[in-house]
Amino acid sequence: MQNLLCFSHLSWNFVFQRPQHLLTRFSKQYQVFYFEEPRIGDSDMYIVDMQDGVSIVQLLVANHDDTTADRIKNLISQVLQEYNIENYVSWYYTPMALQFTDHLNPETIIYDSMDELSAFRFAPPQLLQLEEELFKKADVVFTGGNSLYQAKKNRHHNIHAMPSSIDKSHFGQARILQHEPEDQKSIGFPRLGFFGVVDERFDIELLREVSEKRPEWQFVIIGPVVKINQDDLPQASNIHYLGSKTYSELPQYIANWDIALILFALNESTEFISPTKTPEYLAAGKPVISTAIKDVVNPYGTAGLVQIIDDSESFISAAEKIFADTERDHWLRTVDHFLEDDSWDHTFNKMNMLINEVKTGNKQITNTQKQINHV
Repeated sequence: MQNLLCFSHLSWNFVFQRPQHLLTRFSKQYQVFYFEEPRIGDSDMYIVDMQDGVSIVQLLVANHDDTTADRIKNLISQVLQEYNIENYVSWYYTPMALQFTDHLNPETIIYDSMDELSAFRFAPPQLLQLEEELFKKADVVFTGGNSLYQAKKNRHHNIHAMPSSIDKSHFGQARILQHEPEDQKSIGFPRLGFFGVVDERFDIELLREVSEKRPEWQFVIIGPVVKINQDDLPQASNIHYLGSKTYSELPQYIANWDIALILFALNESTEFISPTKTPEYLAAGKPVISTAIKDVVNPYGTAGLVQIIDDSESFISAAEKIFADTERDHWLRTVDHFLEDDSWDHTFNKMNMLINEVKTGNKQITNTQKQINHV
């Protein structure tokens, strides 16, 4: 099989999201090695673990000093040698990986820009410079949403918007599931739920205000808390933090919610995000309330599929309207029609076609160069 080396800022087991959806599909055509962001360990070493058909590579370095990048390069070279990897495609989720991959010679370079990482809290200062370098090196660039595409479309000659998609059958289970998870069973109704990473993008104040104004409503928050102090999160008897859940468990929780939430603050870290949870909530058959995130407003808000709000009062008004609506059949048919052609398989097929076009072009250039050199 062909080889694909992916360099990411995300741990494979953190949250099952875009990289996992795409690379598990690419693993049917490639031998995929997913290199997680290097971290501190007891010694310089790597660990390879097979999950979901993908080889997950943990890179561990004993300490950080002037030799760190070279030592990481050495570990990557050892992986390539152990698995006899000579020809390969390099796939980047983070430009930071250029610091320890400039010794590689891939046939094709892919940059899947799923987020504007430079706007995230604790983003390294050199990230923008390295991204500019990655744009120069990349053969094809994808963006995780339309607003991110608009922001970056003039920076590369072969860039394409590939918004995150859905596994409809997986989240569609929420429409028929009867089982109630143990840690949610005792929570009353109505339930308004959120799943995802709780970080600097999360609208803490909006949750605080609505939960205070409507103490009878129950708010279920699922996901890891990172980069913010857990003590800063609002605490109340009607707010329930259930922690991280596996991807397979999510439909069981959503099945018993009345409304699904996209609780993102409007700040620089959310300006270009395209929340995967939007179509996932809809596939689960749940009404959705969202703050005015660009890639939610258009297309979901303008299509009347999601209620867009801008403060606690409009949130409460939207929720009460949803609670009062007992006839959702037309809305649900509209949702299903809208999502009809939306799937990770479809997104994978489009990306794979564009990658194959680039690879074919690169091979033709290489063959031409060989002929010239031979002459």
